[in-house]
Amino acid sequence: MKMQRVILEKPGIFSAEEVDFLAAPGPLEVSLKMHRLGVCGTDLHAFKGRQPFFTYPRVLGHEVAAEVIAIGDQVTHVKIGDLCTIMPYRNVDVDQAVRRGKTNCGSSLRVLGVHEDGAMQSFFTYPADLVFPAHGLHLDQIALIEPLAIGSHAVDRAGIQSDDLVLVIGAGPIGIGTVAMARLKGVKIVVMDVDAARLEFIRQKFPLVATILVSDQVEDSLRAEFGGDLPTVILDATGNKSSMEQCLDYIAPSGTIVFIGLFIGDLNFHDPLFHRKEVTIKASRNALAKDFQELIRLLRAGDVTVDDMITHRIRFEDLVDEFEKLYLPSERVIKAVIEF
Repeated sequence: MKMQRVILEKPGIFSAEEVDFLAAPGPLEVSLKMHRLGVCGTDLHAFKGRQPFFTYPRVLGHEVAAEVIAIGDQVTHVKIGDLCTIMPYRNVDVDQAVRRGKTNCGSSLRVLGVHEDGAMQSFFTYPADLVFPAHGLHLDQIALIEPLAIGSHAVDRAGIQSDDLVLVIGAGPIGIGTVAMARLKGVKIVVMDVDAARLEFIRQKFPLVATILVSDQVEDSLRAEFGGDLPTVILDATGNKSSMEQCLDYIAPSGTIVFIGLFIGDLNFHDPLFHRKEVTIKASRNALAKDFQELIRLLRAGDVTVDDMITHRIRFEDLVDEFEKLYLPSERVIKAVIEF
């Protein structure tokens, strides 16, 4: 059968084409029909030519809500008609990290829509073990499982305890997902950003979460919100060099910093301050299968909600013409999804 796909030919240039699709999955594969596709920061950066580990041309997209239309003869955990999401990272080789269960950061990791063509197309076939049925969830919820899983993994990396004071920097979709997961720990949370509108969104969605607009008095503001103390856990979802480097100033002694966002370049810190505070610094990359499974459970139970996160919708057939509007400050985009 025929299908449509959109290709990012080079930075700033999309093209649409019609190609053949044969829904004939291998024994351990599943063929999927796309219904929703979340637009990720990765997609936005790639369109502008600012995404690392990226080559052109490329079909973008990895935040998937799809329907199973064919299964391989050895696939048993999904059936035709199931709505599902996918874990869009796969390891070509079973290396040291994969053997230790760190499937999110194997040396041969391939990310859908980055290292190989993604889901910005009507149909595609994918390894069955990376397909997760999402019974009882609607398409918008399913499309946001992957970005929420990023936040889940970051919170797990932070090892948040009941007496921690948590600062989330960056109120974009990943930061919002991080807050959604951190609040389940029952701790005091503050969110900081440079965008007042995004902080207003945080206050509306999470009434018990305090917010700070970035200023010259960040440390004073933090101490005011945390009863005179500094945060013991910082989760930085900005990917901004200045923000990431300043975390060392804001963190409490013996605290933990988790970098979720990726900065293309070197970070610098003052070693005596790093040692004096005995700080732990961690990276958080992608997510694990358990994060996807946990998000499906939490969404089904209503413990995490996503409906108000989606501020923009683009029809797949209008994507080439309308994608660039997502960069306009006047649009105040929180999260955009593509509808098939």
